[in-house]
Amino acid sequence: MPWTSERVVPATSEPRTPAMVAMARGARATCPCCGQGRLFRGYLRVVDACEACGTPLGHIRADDAPPYFTIFIAGHLLLPAVFWIEKAWQPAMWIHMAVWLPLFAIVCTLLLRPVKGATLAWMMRLGLTGNDQGPAIIAAATPPPRRTPSDA
Repeated sequence: MPWTSERVVPATSEPRTPAMVAMARGARATCPCCGQGRLFRGYLRVVDACEACGTPLGHIRADDAPPYFTIFIAGHLLLPAVFWIEKAWQPAMWIHMAVWLPLFAIVCTLLLRPVKGATLAWMMRLGLTGNDQGPAIIAAATPPPRRTPSDA
């Protein structure tokens, strides 16, 4: 099936949530559709369905996008300060490592959950809900037999 620029959206009786509203709700870790239910079961584990509106959320797979966006945002927030301090005072490298590595780790840890929520909301708004990605891959019950050098 060739790709087309027009995506078929099923007609619903409810209006779709605007993208920025859905992303703000996702960043607050609430359901992108209703804004009432929780989006996460743990730190980053997505709930199977919204407890308030029943929207299925567990099949949406953001994969590596949230960490990528988080590192991108953290770098743009902190690197100007790193360069400014290096140019102004030229501290030793161990001071840079002692200050900036923990700070980058803390900022990335704090940003990851809101960025993942906003990414999930954006994906949901685009229609990337995970239902059209084919059947789930099921691991085999028994591992395949091991090959020995004498088999070759």
